[in-house]
Amino acid sequence: MNDQQIEEKKVAVNEELEKLKPKLVELATTIHQNPETKFEEVKASKWLSDAAVEAGFKLEKPLGRLETAFRASYSGSKKGPNIAFLGEYDALPDVGHACGHNLIGPAALGAALAMAKHMKDVPGSVQVIGTPGEEGGGGKVMLAEAGVFNKVDIALMYHPSNDNVLWRHSLSRRKLFIEFFGKSSHAAGAPDKGINALDATIQTFNNINALRQYITDDARIHGVILEGGSAPNVIPAYSSSLFYIRALDDDYCDELLERVKNCARGAALATGSEVKLEMQGAYKSLKTNIRLAETFQKNAEALGRTFIDIDPFKRIGSTDTGDVSHKVPAIHPYLAIGPENMAGHTTEFAEASKSPEGMAAMMDAAKAMAATALDILLRPSLFEEIKKEFKG
Repeated sequence: MNDQQIEEKKVAVNEELEKLKPKLVELATTIHQNPETKFEEVKASKWLSDAAVEAGFKLEKPLGRLETAFRASYSGSKKGPNIAFLGEYDALPDVGHACGHNLIGPAALGAALAMAKHMKDVPGSVQVIGTPGEEGGGGKVMLAEAGVFNKVDIALMYHPSNDNVLWRHSLSRRKLFIEFFGKSSHAAGAPDKGINALDATIQTFNNINALRQYITDDARIHGVILEGGSAPNVIPAYSSSLFYIRALDDDYCDELLERVKNCARGAALATGSEVKLEMQGAYKSLKTNIRLAETFQKNAEALGRTFIDIDPFKRIGSTDTGDVSHKVPAIHPYLAIGPENMAGHTTEFAEASKSPEGMAAMMDAAKAMAATALDILLRPSLFEEIKKEFKG
């Protein structure tokens, strides 16, 4: 196809998305009203996958041994690149959809459904991959390890935000669970007979605070005490804590993880307690494909979105999309659903996730992702440029 024909195809897909809008808004609203936390997204997963099956997609569910994950696929007229739209739909404890994941799943679904209606003369295939448990669960990490992305050529997703941001870095992250085992005793009558496990946890925090002076500016270490005893007159025989260790560089993050483990080992030695260290998951840093991001930008700007220039190293967290981005070329842009001063993981963000602005961002995301997919499938040279950048 020539440029004019490709643009005409984009218009047709956008028109299809407008027809789908009531259904997508209903899905986003219903998921918002029924928040389900990591790996418990039974309803959201069913609603989204059922809609794909109704549209003629081939369904794989469960996927990668995750009950609430799924893949819904649709093939074009002939062989070509395989484009995956990634959908999230898990909520946060207490505050519900305060990260806007109720909008991400329907946007991915909408892009794929609209594409499927216009694939007769388009090579390649599209799929929706439902990825549960982003909030602390690392669902995409598990799916990547299970080989779910082995036959995917491009991965596209977006995230709701307080502004339009094309890309930013994300931090590599390690999740470490620490337990100390001591010996209980009467804290006043026989303190010499006890081994204080809580002291070991507190000493671990102190050791980590001493470590902070010697880590890179991008690194982050933050933790909480989960258990530390139940009565002040009983020496705690058990305590536990949970830490996140983050850094821009994956190798440095692993190095920092070992140093944090040594902080806990030192605390055990100092207090005479026993320590158990358990890794509970790891995220890789995000590897944004710039050529792919530029393509998305062009298509989003055609819809009236304007992206701001930011320092891509500032105010960044972590995402399990990072692991996907090390497997295939991927993007993770942000579209605004509310005012600039609105923070994520708040009740204000949850309200914005069901607002007209939130639904508008969902529709723009679906349109821009679908248009980006068309550019890739119908412009072989672009696909080669994206692959070349990924291979580095």
